[in-house]
Amino acid sequence: LINASRGTVVDIDALAAALASGHIAGAAVDVFPSEPKANGDEFLSPLRGRDNVILTPHIGGSTLEAQDNIGIEVAAKLVRYSDNGSTLSAVNFPEVTLPGHAGSLRLLHIHRNVPGVLSKVNDIFGRHALNIDGQFLRTDPKVGYVVIDVAADEAQGAALREELAAIPGTLRTRVLY
Repeated sequence: LINASRGTVVDIDALAAALASGHIAGAAVDVFPSEPKANGDEFLSPLRGRDNVILTPHIGGSTLEAQDNIGIEVAAKLVRYSDNGSTLSAVNFPEVTLPGHAGSLRLLHIHRNVPGVLSKVNDIFGRHALNIDGQFLRTDPKVGYVVIDVAADEAQGAALREELAAIPGTLRTRVLY
């Protein structure tokens, strides 16, 4: 018997009795009617200690080891986004992983994924006679995310950001560095 749906779908005491009597040869369970409230609390179940039972935590992120690793991973991803604009492993945003581009100003433009936005973005740089050193676009069905590296100073970057923000469909702009 395998239960990976809901903890209350299987009567745990009846399952333990069926395993003990041999009516069921084995079980794998990763959801339970009651689970420890906090890390470190003991998990009590009549299924523990049986050779023919595999017990796993339904939410692997709830283990003590996972909690430490998740904290480190989330912090590292936030730093990568804040320092470089990378969004690798984002679940609700276009994924981008980027190399640094020394000597460039990096601008981020988040917009609704509709036709024509990228051409409007590029037109702004052309009007300022600025060459784009690097550009990366990724979209999902609703959102577009473009990262632009350009040889510009801070004042030019602020002006570019204002113009990018005025493009219809823009959700957010940012001068990263």
